[in-house]
Amino acid sequence: MYSLKNDYSEGAHSRILNALVETNMQQTDGYSTDYYTKRAIDLLKRKMECEDVDIHLLVGGTQVNLTAISGFLRPHQAVIGADTSHVNCHETGAIESTGHKVITMKTDDGKLTPYLIQKVVDTHTDEHMVQPKLVYISNSTELGTLYRKSELEELHNCCIKNNLLLYLDGARLGSALASEESDLTLADIANLTDAFYIGGTKNGALFGEALVICKNSLKEDFRYFIKQKGGLLAKGRLLGIQFEELFKDDLYFEIGRHANNMAILLKNAIKERGYKFLTDSSTNQQFPILPNLVIDKLSEKYSFKIERIIDLDNSAIRLVTSWATEENKILEFIEYLKTI
Repeated sequence: MYSLKNDYSEGAHSRILNALVETNMQQTDGYSTDYYTKRAIDLLKRKMECEDVDIHLLVGGTQVNLTAISGFLRPHQAVIGADTSHVNCHETGAIESTGHKVITMKTDDGKLTPYLIQKVVDTHTDEHMVQPKLVYISNSTELGTLYRKSELEELHNCCIKNNLLLYLDGARLGSALASEESDLTLADIANLTDAFYIGGTKNGALFGEALVICKNSLKEDFRYFIKQKGGLLAKGRLLGIQFEELFKDDLYFEIGRHANNMAILLKNAIKERGYKFLTDSSTNQQFPILPNLVIDKLSEKYSFKIERIIDLDNSAIRLVTSWATEENKILEFIEYLKTI
C-alpha cells in the first residue's frame, strides 16, 4: 500500500536530518533565542527582501493559525474564509475556541475574491453582529489552486478599503511558489499581506512553520501570545536549524518543484484516460473525478482521501505528492490505472 494521502507521510529530507545530527550535542539557549534561529530569521528576511518584519518559528500550522489570529483580533472580531478553508474544516474549531467566529463563503475553487469579502462586510453592519476583521486565505488552497499576483493585489486593496487584515496560510507555500503557473515571490507576499506563514512540515521539514508579521501594529508582545498558547518550543533551535537548511541554497523551492512535477505527471496521465478534475491544480494536490468502481480498485494498492461525492457513481479523490514521492511509484500508479 503506497500513500498518496498527504505530503507529510515521510519523515524529513536527509539534509535536515544530517544537520540536526551534526548539531545535536551543541549547547544553545532555548525558546528560539539561539544563534541558529537568528541566522534562519536573517536568511528569511533576505529571501523576502524585507528587514521590517518579525518572524517567529512555531511547530505546526494549526498552532500558528490559532496563535496568530487570536493575537491579532479583539474579542468581538471575526475571520472571513472560504467554506473549504483549513480554519473552517480541519482545525477542530481551534479559531472558535479562542472566541472568534469564522464566517465562510462558498467558492468553487477555494479562493476568496473582493466581491465575496465585500458581501460579508456589507451584511455585518453593527454591534449586534460580530465584526469582520481578518481575511484568511491559503496559497496553495485546500483545493490545490493558486492566487496570482494580481488577485493578491486585489485582495490587499479590498482589505485596505474595509480596514481588514489579510492573513495568508502558507502550509503548502513551497508547492505554490514553485508552480510553473505562479507569478508570486516571497517579497510580493510580504508586501501584500499583514501576516503570513511559510510552511515547513509539508515541505520536507520534520516539523515547523515560520510566521511572518508584516504589519507593525500586530508585532507587539507576540512572544507572549506564543507562550500562552503553548507554542514557545524550549528546544527552539530545532526549528532554526531546519529553516536555515531549507533556505540557505533554495532547497525549499527544489522540494516544492519535485512534489509538483510528480503531481503533474499524475494529472496528465489521468487526463489521458479521459477523466475530469474537481479543480485545475498546478500544485501537489490533484482531484480527479473517477467512477467509484475504479476508486475501489485503486484503494487496494494506494491510500488516498475521498474529497467529494459527485453522484451515485462517481467521486472526486485527492492525490497528494511530496518532496519524497518517487517517480517510479507514480509510474506504477499510472500503469495500474490503465489496467482497471
